[in-house]
Amino acid sequence: MAEYRQIDKARKILRLGASATIPEIKKAFRKLSLKYHPDKCKDKDKTRCEKKFKQINSANEVLIRYCLNYKFLFTEEEDLQHREEEQTREYMKRFYAGWWGEKGVKS
Repeated sequence: MAEYRQIDKARKILRLGASATIPEIKKAFRKLSLKYHPDKCKDKDKTRCEKKFKQINSANEVLIRYCLNYKFLFTEEEDLQHREEEQTREYMKRFYAGWWGEKGVKS
């Protein structure tokens, strides 16, 4: 299993926040791999793109491997904690909606 520094570095390479779902990881990987694919780069940037493309692939492998090997807890306490976190996040979204120009959630 990868250590935290590797996971954090991989997350930053894919430009992800502190938390991400597997679909978000895949989306970030696709977006960046299309942008830096060596076949799509100009000749003068080809070596830079190849290097970046390898970093992106490696970062994706680290994060996906971490997610697939993650051990989940299926206990009542874990479920309650997860629900409380989701409710808090939803409350904060509604409370702060529109403060910084983003569209809010209407109740």
